[in-house]
Amino acid sequence: MASPVRRVVLALHFWSGLVVGLWFVLLGLTGSALVFYLDIDRALNPHTRVEHAVAALPPVESIHQALRQAYPERDGPWRIELPLDQDTPVMARYYHPAERAGSYFAPMLVTLDPATLQVTSKRFWGDTVVTWLFDLHYTLLLGKPGLVLVGLAGILCFAVMVTGIQLWWPSKARFWTALRIVPRPGAVRRAYDMHCSSGVYWLPLLAVLALTGSALAFPDQTRLLLRASPAPAAPITSAHQRDTVSLDQAIATAKARFPDAEVRWVETSGAGHTPISLRMRQPSEPSRRFPQTRVWLDAGSGAILAAHDPLAANTGARMSYWFHPLHNGEAFGIVGRAAVFLSGFVPLLLFVTGVIRWRHKVRARAQAARTARPLTSAARAPRSAM
Repeated sequence: MASPVRRVVLALHFWSGLVVGLWFVLLGLTGSALVFYLDIDRALNPHTRVEHAVAALPPVESIHQALRQAYPERDGPWRIELPLDQDTPVMARYYHPAERAGSYFAPMLVTLDPATLQVTSKRFWGDTVVTWLFDLHYTLLLGKPGLVLVGLAGILCFAVMVTGIQLWWPSKARFWTALRIVPRPGAVRRAYDMHCSSGVYWLPLLAVLALTGSALAFPDQTRLLLRASPAPAAPITSAHQRDTVSLDQAIATAKARFPDAEVRWVETSGAGHTPISLRMRQPSEPSRRFPQTRVWLDAGSGAILAAHDPLAANTGARMSYWFHPLHNGEAFGIVGRAAVFLSGFVPLLLFVTGVIRWRHKVRARAQAARTARPLTSAARAPRSAM
């Protein structure tokens, strides 16, 4: 007979998995799609593709001027993302378009051909398939309250995994035997083996995804927990009220500060005369698309106002810089991204096999009750005849 503790753990694992299992399935499947969301977006929008790879990018200031010429009424800051490859477009974001005033997050998205600097698409965040999926995965389409729910879901998912591994854990003598995948006959045994094996073998990656997802949803609480050094504070305005420094000059100044770093994002100043902001990647940083090396420059004088070197941060902060590239698999290249992509289907497998296991148990209890009923009636018959 199962011990009282095991019965409690089993009940917790069963009911938490059954009640919120579909939630985990949703986060897993949308997460799988988002691993390759840039590729999916280009496949769905062939007009944004680059026909011929470019040997070298045009000056970043030329990209900025092309955006200003195409959208003269957009006088706020633009965030320009340089292509990751020679055959991908330049992407830019205008963060506060009037058309989406009051939205939690809905920038205008623009792509440009790197060879001609012609605008190839103009869209708003949430209006495309992949950005809608991103919002569904990240906030459940509920804005900030949804972000909190997703963070809690990651913690709950980790708790379900802990109870599952506790229920599976064999004795020391049977441990290595239990890890072997040996198909057994019968639907009941197959469902049990599939549920346990998929949970055990995917546990490390699923645990990382659940915890990093919660950490990304609760960045302030995570930094406090890790005792991470304070996040870099961006200067609010430039000292000069005229933007005279070109983006290429700003990049040259930032490169002098971090000579081995690759420029990934450039945020322009705009009518508010905010500082020019650069996000760069040093060779040892885990994320190429979202690195943590930051430089802010005065848009009038070109002087560096502030800089953040992630390699000089404390251990807690350096750990936090791994969360995003671990969550999307980028930290380990195409192999990591493929592993994260496949792991997104595991919650579906666990949920389906868990429901099958539950149905088997319900049928078994019903059968046991039917079997016990005649025996009880037979035992009472002599007494009733007395």
